[in-house]
Order: sequence, then structure tokens, then C-alpha cells
Amino acid sequence: MSPLAQIIVGVCVVAVAAALVSALLTLKKTAARAETVLHLLEREIRPMASQIGALAEELRGLSRQATRELERISVVTRRAEEISATLLKVARVLGSVSRVGQIAGVAAGVKRGLDVFVSRLRSRNL
Repeated sequence: MSPLAQIIVGVCVVAVAAALVSALLTLKKTAARAETVLHLLEREIRPMASQIGALAEELRGLSRQATRELERISVVTRRAEEISATLLKVARVLGSVSRVGQIAGVAAGVKRGLDVFVSRLRSRNL
């Protein structure tokens, strides 16, 4: 190989080596920065994780309480349905009694009217 070719190859090797060293230094800086960011994230995430755990436990408690309240409401609703059914029956009975009372009143009025008619009829005939 000629000395000029050897010089060119040597310069290329040095250039590639310099580029490789530069890339490795940049990679080292990037890795160091990534490590710093990861440490920051770890410091931020730990308290958040414990807070999320506490919030999840509180949510479970609220869910249990809501379930109990819904069960109570269900009992009250069933009782209200029973009461309304009973009131409906009472209203029907009172309605029929009211009709019987109306019929009895009409019958009493008719009887009184007939008694008056008969008494006047008798008083005219006497």
C-alpha cells in the first residue's frame, strides 16, 4: 500500500474514532440525564402511590357505605309499597262504604218522601 493511502486510512480511522468517542460521550450524558429524571420520577411517584392506596381504601369504604344505604332505601321502599297497597285497600273500602252511605241516604230520603206523601194523602182523605 502506498504511503498516501496509509495516511488516508489513518486519518479515516482517527475520524471514525473521534466520532465514536463523541457519540459515546453524548450517550453517557444522555444516560446520566435519564438517571436523574428517573430518580426525580421515583421521588414523585412514591408519595403518589401511597396516596393512591389511601384513596383506593377510602373509595372501598364509601362503596360499602353506599351499599348499606341502598339496602336501607330498598327496605324503606318496600315498606312504602306495602303501606300504599294497604291505603289503596282502605280507600276502596271507604269508597264502597261511601256508596252504601249514599244509597242509604237516598233510600232514607225516598222513605221520608213517601211517608210525607202518604201522611198528606191521608190528611186529605180524612
